[in-house]
Amino acid sequence: MASSLPPPAAQASRAALSAALADKPDSETPPGEQRSGSEEPGELPEVDMQAQAETIRTVFTDPTNFNVKHPLYSPWTLWFDSPATKGRNLPQTPMSAFPPTPAPSTPGPMAAQGWMEDIKRVISFDSVEEFWGLYNNIIPPSQLPQKANYYLFKEGIIPAWEDDANKMGGKWSIQLPKEKHRNVVDKMWLYTMLAAIGETFDSTLVRDSPDSPAPQSLITGVIVSTRPQFYRISIWTRLAPGNTPEDELRPRIESIGKHFKTSVLGYADTAKLGGPLATEVEFLSHKDSEKKGKGAKKIIA
Repeated sequence: MASSLPPPAAQASRAALSAALADKPDSETPPGEQRSGSEEPGELPEVDMQAQAETIRTVFTDPTNFNVKHPLYSPWTLWFDSPATKGRNLPQTPMSAFPPTPAPSTPGPMAAQGWMEDIKRVISFDSVEEFWGLYNNIIPPSQLPQKANYYLFKEGIIPAWEDDANKMGGKWSIQLPKEKHRNVVDKMWLYTMLAAIGETFDSTLVRDSPDSPAPQSLITGVIVSTRPQFYRISIWTRLAPGNTPEDELRPRIESIGKHFKTSVLGYADTAKLGGPLATEVEFLSHKDSEKKGKGAKKIIA
């Protein structure tokens, strides 16, 4: 049967299946493996791949009862808000396969005020399969009401400037006229999420301190917003460069924007995207965003 998944998703499906087939302890003999008794120490037995595959249920073949999970580098949380749904349930098809997500820890006093009272914490996940189970059960951006937002952030980070992980950072963003991009915004948002959870935006991972348990990416989250006349897709970063060309952080930030523009959104490196209701792929620190254009200095991908 031909796959109806987009190429990155189909590739992920094949990779997940291959990993599942390979990830078996030597002490086990799953269905389909034939031990002849003549294997040398450390030699793998012959494997009936077809029989093995029949015992594996990924989210691609069984969205509800999958039995294979492949962990992501970091756990993530999806948030949602919309003026049209304040005080109501998230507009989505039933998600009975997913348990309720516990309430988040209390954010900073500024972030807790105003819009944070209406934002909905949908669910947290930490595997490829759970991501696809979530994605298959929520409304795509093209069908969301006006002024709605999806926020996909690393677990433990509140999607607000005031969060400690965000307050020294900024965002890459692009604004797309709605009528011209209604048919492609869902794909753009999907590829943005895949790049985020796959940790492909920031290829240089750093440690906060020598005692940190694992390297950390500059990326804290990604957002898609619907407005009356346009869509906006954003990538939030943990840090923002200064306004001097000598800033060592600047090349790293610029590489994120280039990857976003060319590999994720699919534009040519030299493409000019600005126009009526449209912007280039632009970076602005959160501090400059608060200035509302007064003295703010953008980086263009």
